[in-house]
Amino acid sequence: MLKPAKDKLLASIFTNSPGLVNLWAKKADIVTNTSTPWAAAAEDILRGPIALVTTAGIHLFGQPPYDMDDPEGDASFREIPSSVPAGALTITHNYYDHRDADADINVVLPFERLKDLEREGFIGKTARRHFSFMGHILGSRLERLVGRTAPALAAEMKKDGIRAALLTPG
Repeated sequence: MLKPAKDKLLASIFTNSPGLVNLWAKKADIVTNTSTPWAAAAEDILRGPIALVTTAGIHLFGQPPYDMDDPEGDASFREIPSSVPAGALTITHNYYDHRDADADINVVLPFERLKDLEREGFIGKTARRHFSFMGHILGSRLERLVGRTAPALAAEMKKDGIRAALLTPG
């Protein structure tokens, strides 16, 4: 019961004190990927489909919330249909202040703005679904994320023929 309150308090402090975030970041273990090869982007990536991938902890009201009780985080992901109305989405994430995202989910998952770009002809096609993770993944959950969850998501995106993904943090 105290952990969610503590997490929200820390998120609020970090939001209002960027200097503290900088101090924390200097001591944080940064994950560096040295095994993924570089791949040049296709020339026609704007043709689409283009998907969004966020670490904001977004999910449909009917989907299981992210596990906020596990101190190492939750390495699973949720599918977000691009046709879903913004009001059908919620956020389960205690590690950032998401008041603005609660008011407008497009702050962290700009799927309605992406649809606007499609309507305006700037991009060819929006993906039929987008994907959400919970940020703040540590320890064995990070190993699971890198070794199993991310490859599973990549396979799903490949099935959908995704040509580009926009990554949005929480």
